[in-house]
Amino acid sequence: MNCFYNAKILLPKFKADKEKMKKWATIACDQYTSEPAYWNGVEETVADASSALRVTLPEIYLEDGNTEARIRAINERMRDYSENILDCFEGCEIYLERTLKDGRVRHGLIGKIDLEAYDYNKGAQTLVRATEGTVLSRIPPRVEIRRGAEIELPHVMMLIDDRENAVMGALEAEKGNFEVAYDFELMQSAGSVKGYFVNENTQKRVNDALEALCDIDAYNKKYSVNEKAPMLFAVGDGNHSLASAKALYEEIKAKYGDKAKDHPARYALVEIVNIHDAALEFEPIYRVVFDADTTALLSELKAYAEADKGGSNSFEIECVGKNINEKIIINNSKDELAVGALQAFLDAYLEKNAGKIDYIHGVDSTKALANAESAVGFIFDGMSKNALFKSVIVGGSLPRKTFSMGEADDKRFYLEARRIVE
Repeated sequence: MNCFYNAKILLPKFKADKEKMKKWATIACDQYTSEPAYWNGVEETVADASSALRVTLPEIYLEDGNTEARIRAINERMRDYSENILDCFEGCEIYLERTLKDGRVRHGLIGKIDLEAYDYNKGAQTLVRATEGTVLSRIPPRVEIRRGAEIELPHVMMLIDDRENAVMGALEAEKGNFEVAYDFELMQSAGSVKGYFVNENTQKRVNDALEALCDIDAYNKKYSVNEKAPMLFAVGDGNHSLASAKALYEEIKAKYGDKAKDHPARYALVEIVNIHDAALEFEPIYRVVFDADTTALLSELKAYAEADKGGSNSFEIECVGKNINEKIIINNSKDELAVGALQAFLDAYLEKNAGKIDYIHGVDSTKALANAESAVGFIFDGMSKNALFKSVIVGGSLPRKTFSMGEADDKRFYLEARRIVE
């Protein structure tokens, strides 16, 4: 039943050089999308050093009119890095200790996932499932980037509901027998990361523990459901990146037929994390609407809040911005989460009115960005991480951008790579 495997993982030849590795690893492309100062700081840190920054495309640059040229430059740099910068480690899994800004340590495991076992559509019955609604319009530009790429650098984090901590517990117990892969501080004061090469015996123990999580009888008892197929992995971060990998693989299948089963693009490099990890926190992803008539927007939100929507749930939304500081209670909602009730309103409003929405991590960043002219931010309570698996199993998926696994600086950084061409 398991669909997680070891992989041919690529790491920089200078993996033991802490200063070079600090410039190599960069935050995921979908972070700080409204904060150019952060990316300017990354550029200053990297300068002319070899870096994952040069082989990824931060989304803040997607609308600068230079995307095609950027993609060409990325693909050229990938070829250079493949030949001159990266070493390949066969049959590799990497146990990860990620020290966050506050000193807590989150545990993960790097390997590849079989995209045949993944379906991002709502109601999927696959081993790997999306946790949020997938915005199909976001996939084509990401597929375009991946289509010409030789390597992938993942920021996908997938969750397991391992209440006994059998997977990470086995890794923690044996790490003294592992060779250290890398150990260094991350840029922009984002904490640090230490990786270990997992030996073959422990890989087998991990595989057995993952197989046990797939036992359908134990699964149905755990969630009080009557399912025919288990969900082993819930995509926590990087859903659209994984969906893009899947879309490209489907293109390859259509072109090559049965030969595609051995194509490296059938797989995607990911990190798995136990949802019960003490250092893993779910943070709400807040909303800021820019370039809007904020008076009209808030007036319509108040009307929506009091309208009969056929439900009985109520949610408090804090609205912030320049000369804006008020709380609105959305009543009569059928939604189970505040984010769902708010997003339904914002989608309908922005379809008919001017404005652009962005999804922001952290209260302070939300308030700072909402202080711009013609902007308004929305702050609300998030969901408990313990509710995730049951919610996805029963409901299919959550509203898009429902939660974040920590704030931006605690996200997974681009670090390891894998070839996705033959």
